Formats: sequence, C-alpha cells, structure tokens
Amino acid sequence: MRTQLLCAAAAAPFALQGAYADQISSALDHAPIGVMGDHLHDKGEWMLSYRAMHMQMEENRIGETRVRPDEIAGSIPNVNAPPPTLRVVPTEMSMTMHMVGAMYAPTDRVTLMVMGNYITKEMDHLTFQGMMGTTELGGFTTEVSGVGDTSLTALIGLYEKEHLSVHAGVGLSLPTGSITKTDNVLTPMNTRPELRLPYPMQLGSGTYDFLPSLTLTNKTQDARFGGGVQYSGTIRMGENDEDYTLGNRHQITAWGAYSPDPRVSFSLRGTAWTQDEIDGVDPLIAAPVQTANPDFQGGEVMELGFGINGLATEGPLKGHRLALEYVVPVARDLNGPQLETDWTVTVGWQKAF
Repeated sequence: MRTQLLCAAAAAPFALQGAYADQISSALDHAPIGVMGDHLHDKGEWMLSYRAMHMQMEENRIGETRVRPDEIAGSIPNVNAPPPTLRVVPTEMSMTMHMVGAMYAPTDRVTLMVMGNYITKEMDHLTFQGMMGTTELGGFTTEVSGVGDTSLTALIGLYEKEHLSVHAGVGLSLPTGSITKTDNVLTPMNTRPELRLPYPMQLGSGTYDFLPSLTLTNKTQDARFGGGVQYSGTIRMGENDEDYTLGNRHQITAWGAYSPDPRVSFSLRGTAWTQDEIDGVDPLIAAPVQTANPDFQGGEVMELGFGINGLATEGPLKGHRLALEYVVPVARDLNGPQLETDWTVTVGWQKAF
C-alpha cells in the first residue's frame, strides 16, 4: 500500500498538461512552505526567507501501536540497567524552529542557498518510583534552546523545457548545534540532578552531513494548476565527538496546487520518510528513559499537508510572499517506544529581488 501511494504521488506532477509560455509571476511559482530548495533563480537574483515551524508530540507508540506510560515502565527493558526497566517516560514534547535563509544565483543554472535556525524544545516526563513497578512518583519538564545546525546548498538546473523543470541539490550541513545540553531531571529515587539530556533534546547532529536532493516541478500554461515531487536525504558523515552518529534520513514528497488567482494558491502535499536508528552511544546519556536508547529512534512515517500561498502582485508589498502549511501524520511505524507527532504547522515569508 505504501509503495502504491508513493508511486501515485511521484507521478502526479507529470499528469499535469500544458506548458510555460513565459514565466508567470504567481503564488503557484512556489512549492508549499514546508518544501526547501524547490526552485532556482535567474542570474543575479537574491531571495530572503523566514520560516517558523512548530511541532507537537503526544502519546507513545511502539511500531504502529500506542502504549501507555505504565506499560512502558512495567515491561520495556532499560538499556542502561539498573534499574531493569524504564522508569521515566516522556508524555509530551513541543519544538519550535525559526529558520532564516538566503538564496543567490550566480548563473541561471546555479542557485546557492544558506539556512540557519534557532530551536526551542520542551519535553514533559512522568517518573515512576523505585526500581520496579508502576507507582507514579511525579512529573518534570526539560527545556533547551539555541542555534541548530547550518546548511549550505547548491541547486543545479538539469533540465527545463515547456512545462517541466528538473534540478538537483548538493548540500552540506555544518555541526553548529549543541549536542551536550543538560537540565535537571526527577529520578526514580526522588532526586533532581542535572544530567546530559537524551538524543531528541539535543540541538544538532554533531557531524558534517551530506544533503542530496532532486526536484521536479510542473505548471500548466494558464498557471492555474501545478505540482512537483522531491527526494531529499540526510547522510551522516562520520562519528561525532560524543561517540555516536544519528541515523540517515530519506524523504520523498509530492504536491499539487490550484491557483484561482495569481495572488493565491492552495496545495495538498504527501510525504513519506524513513530514518535509521542511532549508531553508537554517548556515555553521558544514561538515564532510564526511552529517549536515551539509541535503538528507540527513527522509523517510517507518512504525512499529509494542507497549504496556502499568498503573493502580493501590486502596491508597496509587491513581490512579498506569505505562506502557511499544516501537516498531520497518516501512518507511523516507529522504532519505539517513541513519542508520536500529532501535527506540524509552518508559516513563512519570502521576498526575491
């Protein structure tokens, strides 16, 4: 079923008929705001962008099945034993990411892109008392914030004819985000030490990561319908200073959009991604919590996104683009136990000059 859905999504852009007559300036010229590196620029053109993304996670899942906190504490072995089973269970997490980017085209076929971000994460936990059992001791929250990893990417045009455009992306993620964040926790023995936080609460990968991509876009001659499909990957290169490597990630996304007016477009986007477990162990991440287990990371997820793009075509705000996209999961198979994502919303602004 998943393979059939992916094939159908990938074929969607090619089903559009029509051709570019001239480049039509409309809201349809851009992909949904959650898609990065979807277009090239003309020689000498710049574009600045800002995105704010918020993700909300709640409840735990093992594979495709939801599990309660007491089920996790009572039965899931603790990789950092003793105690023999997990004693701390995450119950909710939120993440907000502010992304600032710039694009510049030295030629018509090459566009350079840089993106930095600032991340805030907050995770609620439930601690169970003692070495065994399901007696609740209390809850606590950990918080971190700071600069994340920074990406540098070159988008290279491969093909453009009539309605179809194809370009590749070759990028590098720089390890500018911290992987040594700490906070106070509530232990099963009712103490509150300051410990290094588990992997999902860190801000970066700690490694240089290769960022390949391939994007195809399509638009009808009357600029009312458009779409695209994109593959993107994150390939970790080496081990970080804390003796582990985050899992590689591969994603394919496809979207279709309708523009009743050049100033606005509405989009529907499907995404499927897979991410591997962590390889290696940070010896200072050793709490009896699922997020400290390298094997309880990653999985396979399919998502559906609903978006709107707005473009000012006249007046003092001419050329400014505002966009919003709301994404929900439709299928999840997690290397759990793991918190599951409930929804993600991204808002953004772009201006080319």
